[in-house]
Amino acid sequence: MKYIYLDYNATTPLEDEVLEAMLPYLKNNYGNPSSGHWYGREAKKAVEESREKVAALIGASPEEIVFTGGGSESNNLALKGVLYANWPKGKHLVTSVIEHPAIMKPAGHLQEIGYEVSYVPCDEYGVVHPGRVARAITNSTVLVSIMYANNEVGTIQPIKEIGKSVRVRGVYFHSDASQAVGKIPVRVDEANVDLLTLCAHKFCGPKGVGALFIRKGTVIESFIHGSGHESGRRAGTENVAGVVGMATAGEIAQRTMKDESERITRLRDYFYYRLKSEIRGLVLNGHPEMRLPNTLHVSFEEISGTDLLNRIPEICATTGAACADRAEQLSGVMKAMGVKEDIGLGSVRFSLGRRTTREELDRAVQLIKEALEESKQQVGR
Repeated sequence: MKYIYLDYNATTPLEDEVLEAMLPYLKNNYGNPSSGHWYGREAKKAVEESREKVAALIGASPEEIVFTGGGSESNNLALKGVLYANWPKGKHLVTSVIEHPAIMKPAGHLQEIGYEVSYVPCDEYGVVHPGRVARAITNSTVLVSIMYANNEVGTIQPIKEIGKSVRVRGVYFHSDASQAVGKIPVRVDEANVDLLTLCAHKFCGPKGVGALFIRKGTVIESFIHGSGHESGRRAGTENVAGVVGMATAGEIAQRTMKDESERITRLRDYFYYRLKSEIRGLVLNGHPEMRLPNTLHVSFEEISGTDLLNRIPEICATTGAACADRAEQLSGVMKAMGVKEDIGLGSVRFSLGRRTTREELDRAVQLIKEALEESKQQVGR
């Protein structure tokens, strides 16, 4: 069976160039960056050079980059670190109803221990409007956290405008940009963010490594306590090979982003129009224009997304976020957008990437058509 991988929002294949860059730090240059001898100095040099490269990817300064164990840890550090450190100023967090569980779960935890959390709604396209965010801010608000681009439907948020409305109130602004960095240009100054989450395996880097941009002057407390790694902001020996891999993947993303974005957008639109022309009752979810170039989230009539994908094992896609894939229930994002249950349950997220070809998409359309026809025949018996 030849599989068709259309789940790049869940994770991406490691680039060969990335693996080559990582290998020396897995085999020979294995020192601890905190050690003072040659092996340690070589590892420290690699970490600091990588910090410069990751900073360049988002227009930050190297000292504003903290390496973490991934996107979830970066989000936890942003939310808990800022709220813990600034509790005398207030205990209020503002976020949105369409955030990834890596934001929703820490926010829920903060509520359980006495913090106040406000969840801003979105519109039918999954857009969180700046005015709604501004109205949710109170005198006790310490932090606002709104994702850069939605992992499920791909909608890109008006982050720049939200950041402006937050900044005038003197409140910290964080954005989970795990799905955005490496796919679309992200510049921290233009986005008006104080904190920004990056995740390496979303742009062809290794799993288990991420970063948090922390703007100079942001008051934050480490929630992983130990030795003084990462300038005292995140304890734990750095994952040197992973950090090098993340930096290399970021360099590749920077130099290929324009051409790759155009190529992927063409493929995504081709796939959608092929499906639309071949399949009755197809519904596009998310914003039709302000969305990630690689993401196509659609609903099929008369069949659940779970049933459809179970009938086509060749197609590797999901019914929503990877962590909730194949759940026979309406996703939180679909609910927040006001999507009717019969439409939402028929949804599938196709996310394309660097290895996706037109031939694969043609094959996927054919397989989907056959699965839908088979389903109809079984229902008609």
